[in-house]
Amino acid sequence: MQYPPVPAVDAVAEQFCRAVRSAQRGEQPYRHWLLRDVFPIDLCTGILTLPVAPPQLGHTDGTRNTYNASRCFITPTMRSKFPTCQVLSEALQRPEVARLMAETCDIPAEGSYLRMEYMQDTDGAWLEPHRDIPEKLFSMVIYLFTGPDSVDWGTDIYDADVKWVGRSDGEFNSGVIFVPGPATWHGFDQRPIVGVRRLMEINYVHPSWRDREQLAFPERAISLN
Repeated sequence: MQYPPVPAVDAVAEQFCRAVRSAQRGEQPYRHWLLRDVFPIDLCTGILTLPVAPPQLGHTDGTRNTYNASRCFITPTMRSKFPTCQVLSEALQRPEVARLMAETCDIPAEGSYLRMEYMQDTDGAWLEPHRDIPEKLFSMVIYLFTGPDSVDWGTDIYDADVKWVGRSDGEFNSGVIFVPGPATWHGFDQRPIVGVRRLMEINYVHPSWRDREQLAFPERAISLN
């Protein structure tokens, strides 16, 4: 018996598209979409049971570059070893998913590349307010953490003057999408993390993306057809 069960690519793509279509759109402090029930629960379980240890952080400078060598991207190697990674990658690479993301976010998805990172933050982790680079055509975070304090582990949001204005809901299997721009400030103010703050970052990135080792399909661009 395989544990956890691995959902079909069709099921993952269909549920993801449902979540995007029914997302709540907001305009303040910048355009964003709030998603619920993003992945089938078996896929969530598959991600959470990946044999990937959280990085031992020590002192950080408020960026993920501090521990680049310990970051976990969904690469061809991960896809070949873990069916969950393969199914998720194939689902988000599909033309119908790419068309929906292109239409929803108004981005040039054709010819871009799928980039996904599995993040596991432990106590002491923080991210300074920052804006994602424009080579990320869209930025999406899916929250996969649990625990009595995890509702407070969402992303911190800042306005154009980098003033804190709110925090996204940390509900399990929920997510946020935005298109990087000049005012899209976000981060994670340092606060206690009892357990592990697990989440997925998902992007389509511009064809000029240099770190090809971070891509799910480095030799296979996104196609809308």
